[in-house]
Amino acid sequence: MAKKKASEEAAVTESSSEKKKKKTIVTGVLTEVRVLTESSDEARELYNQSRFGMITDINGRVELSLLEGLYLMERGRLVIKSEAGRTLNFDGYLRKAKKEEPNFWIRYCVFRDMRNRGYIVKTALKFGADFRVYDRGVKPGEDHARWIIYPVHEASVFTWHEFSAKNRVAHSTKKRLLMGIVDAEGDVTYYEIRWMRP
Repeated sequence: MAKKKASEEAAVTESSSEKKKKKTIVTGVLTEVRVLTESSDEARELYNQSRFGMITDINGRVELSLLEGLYLMERGRLVIKSEAGRTLNFDGYLRKAKKEEPNFWIRYCVFRDMRNRGYIVKTALKFGADFRVYDRGVKPGEDHARWIIYPVHEASVFTWHEFSAKNRVAHSTKKRLLMGIVDAEGDVTYYEIRWMRP
């Protein structure tokens, strides 16, 4: 009798831990330059836990950038549909995103790499950079971003003037400058650049 009860308790514990491990998949709709999720607690949890997107006033849906949408799709957390209602696969979504942003794949490689490392990545357009990155465990609004990142392909060429301008932006915003260099395989190497006084 005791064995039966213990095995029943183990089965209940196993099924509840399986429920915790199983993540709910959220649905979103791709518009031209963003993904708008369904209005659900699961969608808002993407924002609350990991700061993906921003909560809109439109019924509490979450607005995701094209980068965030692809990342969550690749991680199996988001199903994305076209405005016509067709489910998009990875390649179809990527084609549409590249039409909107020609440098999308390079930016996505850096975004994905930083997110996989546990950092929160947000846009840095107001700083004149691609991304601002928060230290692990820090959420936007709790503290300032630590870095700004410029994703570039390994074959990219900059003039000294362009390179200096990027460094000046980081220095003036009191952030560290990272260059995310993406190679042909999509791997990323980071270089931190700083002003130095001799």
